[in-house]
Amino acid sequence: MGQILAFDFGLARIGVAVGQPITGTATPLNTLKAKSGIPDWSLVEKLIKEWQPSLLLVGEPFNMDDTDQQITLLARKFANRLHGRFGLPFELCDERLTSAAARQEIFEYGGYKKLKKTQIDSVAAALILESWFMNQSI
Repeated sequence: MGQILAFDFGLARIGVAVGQPITGTATPLNTLKAKSGIPDWSLVEKLIKEWQPSLLLVGEPFNMDDTDQQITLLARKFANRLHGRFGLPFELCDERLTSAAARQEIFEYGGYKKLKKTQIDSVAAALILESWFMNQSI
């Protein structure tokens, strides 16, 4: 399996990260602006051409009691759109608490000055991907 692109879906921003299955690590990339959850698809295409992923991973938000949130269906729709546009396989991954963990990680490295909304989304995408890697070896 080659590289994997992960997406932290949101209505205004979509975080992106890339990861290597061999090392089980992920690197935050950029955060895409979105309008009602729809990104500039040409920017997504550019990322896919640059990184040549073998799989696309989309964070699937759930409530703590395992029920869907309102945005859960929109994240699934985004994953289906990715597959439809680019023909790449995709998986969904539970993303509960990744944004909170991303905020904490950024704060630990640089304090409040480094805590930017655009960074949170891409770090969250990296955490989603690393979580997925850990679950693959189980």
